Amino acid sequence: MATIETVTGPIEAADLGFTLIHEHLRCQDEAVVAQWPDRVTLSEDEPFAVQAGGEHDEAVQMAERALERNVKAIVDPTAMFLGRDVEFMRKVSEQTGLLVVPCTGIYTYDYLPPFFENRTAEHIAEMFVADIEKGIQGTDIKAAFIKCAADEPGVTENVEKIHRAAAQASVQTGAPIMAHSAPAAATGPKQVEIFEQEGVDLSKVQIAHCGDTDDVAYIEGLIEKGVYVGLDRFGLELFLPYEPRIKTALALLEKGHEERLFLSADSCATLDWYPPEAVAQLQAAGQVIDWDVRIVPDRVIPDLREGGMTDAQLETMVVRNPVAWLTGA
Repeated sequence: MATIETVTGPIEAADLGFTLIHEHLRCQDEAVVAQWPDRVTLSEDEPFAVQAGGEHDEAVQMAERALERNVKAIVDPTAMFLGRDVEFMRKVSEQTGLLVVPCTGIYTYDYLPPFFENRTAEHIAEMFVADIEKGIQGTDIKAAFIKCAADEPGVTENVEKIHRAAAQASVQTGAPIMAHSAPAAATGPKQVEIFEQEGVDLSKVQIAHCGDTDDVAYIEGLIEKGVYVGLDRFGLELFLPYEPRIKTALALLEKGHEERLFLSADSCATLDWYPPEAVAQLQAAGQVIDWDVRIVPDRVIPDLREGGMTDAQLETMVVRNPVAWLTGA
């Protein structure tokens, strides 16, 4: 029986259950936290803000809200540059019982520190492999998948290096890859091309954020390559409003693509990227609506059901596909 690594240890694949494929217990600028820890102590009346040490409580509340809606697991793609902290994730999982699937990898749209700029993709791949085979950040928690990213700048030289490192680590270990993509910049096909060149089994690849476009042909072009695609940013209206996201999902389901689709929100229990006034402006302008771990069970699933999604299709997207992607089964 195949197993899946979580922050509290490996589990039988059959025990994963209803899974949201792309959610974050916490996102933060790890360099700022390390160098100016006092600057990230925020007042309680700021949007998305927490008191010092309150990140744990917010993450616990997020986990509990998911569990109340029969979500059993989240896949948490918090990699380098997103503030990965597997001990933090383990404490939340142990306290709540929510299964949390961790990753290795580097989340960057171009920048790399000199340490990585001056080393090869092969060297970086070795570091990813160590996270998968030995453990992350000096713990016994092993990475279940590899995260990389391409966004508006496109597949730059540095981004390509990280993708090739992710691909090589996947080939060596069998671990799947989650690739953040930007449909507006059409990064997906190039990302898949790199993985293909490196010999990755494309059934182990997930191209995230494909739900940011309503171009069904673009998404189908990726699916035809054999990869999974993430419809995983419900609530982030600034990339694509909710209604076109639902219509796109229903169009893909009508075409019989449920075996290659994931649902999620890419929500963060806490996020320190933006000043509070910017967050307030986004919310006031309707650019962020119901962006929360609850949106998929509370809104997306009922609306997809109303549009014709069957129980079997839902089971495939939130139970069967996560297991298949994580295990290759």
